[in-house]
Amino acid sequence: MLRLGAIHYVLSTLLCTWMLCNAQTNSGTPVIQLRLAGEKRKHYEGRVEVFYNGEWGTVCDDDFSISAAQVVCRELGFIDAESWSPSAKYGKGEGHIWLDNVHCTGGEKSLAHCHSNGFGVTDCKHSEDVGVVCNQKRIAGFKFIRNQAINDEGMTVQVEDVRIRATYSHRKRIPITDGFLEVKDGGKWRQICNEGWTEENTRVICGMYGFPGEKRVNTRPYKLLAKRRKKNYWGFSVNCTGNEADLSDCKLGREIELKGNSTCDNGMPVVVSCVPGRAFAPSVSTGFRKAYRVEQPLVRLRGGAMIGEGRVEVLKNGEWGTVCDDNWNIRAATVVCRELGFGSAKEALTGARLGQGIGPVHMNEVECSGFEKSLTECYFNRDAVGCSHEEDASVRCNIPAMGFHKRLRLAGGRNPYEGRVEVLAERNGSLVWGTVCSDSWGTMEAMVVCRQLGLGFASHAFQEVDALLLESLATQAAPDLVLNAQSVEQTTYLEDRPMYVLQCAHEENCLSSSADKADPSSYRRLLRFSSQIHNNGQADFRPRAAHHSWIWHECHRHYHSMEVFTHYDLLSLNGTKVAEGHKASFCLEDTHCEEGIQKRYECANFGAQGITVGCSDTYRHDIDCQWIDITDLKPGDYILQVVINPNYEVAESDYTNNIMKCRSRYDGQRIWTYNCHIGRPKLDNADIRTDIREEYINTGQPLEGAVLLCILAELDCC
Repeated sequence: MLRLGAIHYVLSTLLCTWMLCNAQTNSGTPVIQLRLAGEKRKHYEGRVEVFYNGEWGTVCDDDFSISAAQVVCRELGFIDAESWSPSAKYGKGEGHIWLDNVHCTGGEKSLAHCHSNGFGVTDCKHSEDVGVVCNQKRIAGFKFIRNQAINDEGMTVQVEDVRIRATYSHRKRIPITDGFLEVKDGGKWRQICNEGWTEENTRVICGMYGFPGEKRVNTRPYKLLAKRRKKNYWGFSVNCTGNEADLSDCKLGREIELKGNSTCDNGMPVVVSCVPGRAFAPSVSTGFRKAYRVEQPLVRLRGGAMIGEGRVEVLKNGEWGTVCDDNWNIRAATVVCRELGFGSAKEALTGARLGQGIGPVHMNEVECSGFEKSLTECYFNRDAVGCSHEEDASVRCNIPAMGFHKRLRLAGGRNPYEGRVEVLAERNGSLVWGTVCSDSWGTMEAMVVCRQLGLGFASHAFQEVDALLLESLATQAAPDLVLNAQSVEQTTYLEDRPMYVLQCAHEENCLSSSADKADPSSYRRLLRFSSQIHNNGQADFRPRAAHHSWIWHECHRHYHSMEVFTHYDLLSLNGTKVAEGHKASFCLEDTHCEEGIQKRYECANFGAQGITVGCSDTYRHDIDCQWIDITDLKPGDYILQVVINPNYEVAESDYTNNIMKCRSRYDGQRIWTYNCHIGRPKLDNADIRTDIREEYINTGQPLEGAVLLCILAELDCC
C-alpha cells in the first residue's frame, strides 16, 4: 500500500506540473491573467496583454483568428468577440511577447489552453501585437478571477455591471442622480466600502451615467439606511484619476478584507450624487446652472442621429467651424460631452464618421487633460493646414436614462421600425395610450420620434385621417445636402427672355403670377445662377417617391421625382418675400464625384435618380427654371435665399445647412450678389441662439412643431 501511495504521489506531481505548463491548476484557476490595453480605445477593445510568470506581455498576430478573439473576450467576461486587429493597431506593447502562432477552436476556457509555440517562444516584434474588439455585453454571473496580477499597476476594474441604486423615496425620480453605488460581480450586486473613495471616483461614475458633474451628498440619511440593510461588500477599492470614460478604465485598488457585516467598520457603502445637464434637469435652475456656465455655447454637435452625438463644431469670430481629428481621443471627446451637459464620451470618432462639415477647420491636434470646462480651453494647433472635412472629429456621449422610449411606441407596423405613433399620457388619473393627430405632421416630427425610440433617422412620415404613421431607417446614416455658396455668387446674372419661349417654364409655375396675364411678345427679367448641391452625409440622397409614382412633364419631356426640390426666393431686408421661384427635381444625378467615388445615378434613359455620398448635382444657370422671375421688382437691396429640400421630404442628418443666403443689390439694370453664406450669417457671440425654437424657426418649421418636439423629448427648450 505504501508503494502504491508513493506511485500515486509521483503521478499526482507530474499531472500537476503538466497542468501548470498548460496554465491551469487543479482548482481550475488560470495561471495567466488577461487585459486590454493601448491607444485610442474603449474599455471593451484594445491590445491583448497576458500576465504570466509575474510579468505582462503581448500576443503575436501570427495565425491569430476570430476564434482566438472569442476566447480572449469570454475570458475577460464579455459574451463574444466582434473582431480582431493585427499589426499593433492599439500601439506597440512592451516586455515579452508571451504567445505566438496561437490556434484556438473557440471553445477553450482560457487563451492558455489554445495551442501555441509555448510561453515566450516567438520570432515576432511588437509591431505584430494583436488586438481585439469585444461585444460590450457582459457574461451574466461571470466571476472575475484575480491572481498576483492584481498587484500590478496596470490592473483595471473588471465587473459585470455598475448601477446607482436610489432609495425607495427617490426611485420614481427621472433621472436618478443619487444613490448607493453597486457593482455586479459573480452574478451578485455588491456595495463598495467608502474608505478611500474620492470625488474623482464619483466623477467617473456620474460621467458613465450621462451627468456632466458630481456634487457633495449628505450621507447622514444614507448611513441610517445602511445600518438597517444587510451588506454585501465587494472585495476591492477603486482608484480613478477622474478623467476615465468608464469605471472599467480605473485602476483596481487594494484588496478589502471581507468580514461580513463587520467589513468597512470605519465607513459605509459608497453613495454618489450627480449634477444633471440643463436639458435633463427637472427644472432650469437645478444642477447645470450651478455647476456649468449657461452663456451662449462655443461648441455644438451636428449630424448625429441620437441625442448626445454628432460632429463637433466650434464658434470662432462669429463663424462655426469643425475640429480636425489629428490626436482626437476620448479625453477631448469627454470634455465636449460634459461641456454640452452630457456625461463622459462613449466614443471619440474620427474620419468624419458622422458626416462632413462646411466652412473653416478651427482646431487641430487637440490635447485635453480631461478636466477643462470647455474644449476651447484645451491646447490645440491653430494651424489646420492639410486638414480637410474628411477628417472632421465627432463624438458619442453618455446620456441619462430618461425613460423617453417608454412614453412612445409604434403599433400596427410590419416590423419594429414602422407603425402608428402612440403616446402614453395621463387621462382621468390613469396612464393610457393614445394616437397623435396628423395635422402638420411631417419628416421633422417623425425624426424626433425615431430619435426618442433609439431607432436612428426617420425615412418617411405618413399622414392618415386621424393618426399618423412613420417608417424609421433604423440606422445611424443619412444624407446631408449642402449648397456651394461660392458657385451661386460667381454665376449670378440677369437675362431678359421673351414670354413666347417660356411656355414650358410657365406651365411648371417657374414664373411669377403676373406672367399669367402677360402678352406673349413681352419679356420677363430673370435672375439666373448655377447651383451645385453636394452630399456631405453618410447615405445617398434618394427621392422619397418610388419610380412608378414620378410625374411626367410632357412639355419638358422629363420626370419629376420630387415636385419641389429647392426654393429660390428674393427677400426684402426685413424678410418679406418679394420674388420667388422653385425647382422641381426633374433630374437628380451625380454630375461630379470626389476622387475615388463611382457615380451611381444618371438621368439618361430615365435611370435612377439620387446623389451619391461624396458627389454633387449641378443645375446650370442656362436651364429652364434655374432662376427667379424679378420682372416686377423695384431697385433696392435684397436677400437672395436658396433652400434645399424645403418640405423635408427626405430625411437628412442636418437641416441647418440647407439654407443659403446672399446680399443682393439691384439698380434696375444690373444686379450684384455678394456675402453668400450657408445657414446662419456671421454674428457676434451674443447674437448666436442655438436652442431648438430658433433652429426650427430658421428652417421654416412652424412654431407649433418646435413646441411638439420639446414635449415629446421632454427637453427644456420651450
